[in-house]
Amino acid sequence: MFTIVFFGLFFGLIIFVFTLIASKKKGKFYLAPIVTFLTSLGVTAYGFIKVRGFEGMAYGFLGAGIFSVAVLGTILLPFISSKMNDKQLGKRDKGILVALPLVLFATIGLVLYTDDNYWVINEGFTPYDNQEENESLDSYYRISTISEGKKQIHVSLGEKYVGKDVEVEKVKVIGNTEVTLKLVDGGKSNKTPYIQIGVDQIVEPLKVQTTEGDVIHSQLERLP
Repeated sequence: MFTIVFFGLFFGLIIFVFTLIASKKKGKFYLAPIVTFLTSLGVTAYGFIKVRGFEGMAYGFLGAGIFSVAVLGTILLPFISSKMNDKQLGKRDKGILVALPLVLFATIGLVLYTDDNYWVINEGFTPYDNQEENESLDSYYRISTISEGKKQIHVSLGEKYVGKDVEVEKVKVIGNTEVTLKLVDGGKSNKTPYIQIGVDQIVEPLKVQTTEGDVIHSQLERLP
């Protein structure tokens, strides 16, 4: 929570300073807290109306951080504006106007890049008896819809992976969705692993594979 609020303060400060300098030429410094406040309102509304749920609350905390900057900026605005008598944009002002959007979008891109974009719902093992009817047990995945339209990918691994444990190596969400699983030692003997992965959405064609390059097919493809 505190991390999200901190990002809100950071984004709010960038928006406030950018608007403050951009409005310097016409002397309309009051636009800085107004634009910052409207941004916080828009972010919060998007979270609670569009996203909703726990993730929507995260947008609310982000909006709270931006709102705090708007309030503090309003309080300090008379002092700040009194120090900005020159209405001409100097080289430093122009440099800041160019740098701030770059910093903002670079930060957003970094957050999106480092975000896992998935969460592990459940994982465990399925008993495997080395009997004739089970010798052809194959790996497969199936998709189901969970809360608020999000998707769950249930991956059940077959006889090849008896005694293994499964981990999520990565989930690619840019373009089509790709799930890469890593099989490691440490599983249970005579049992095959399974894992249930949550994602916001699936962009077809979905590809599920292991780090060794084994492609896991949909359960629907296994049906006669």
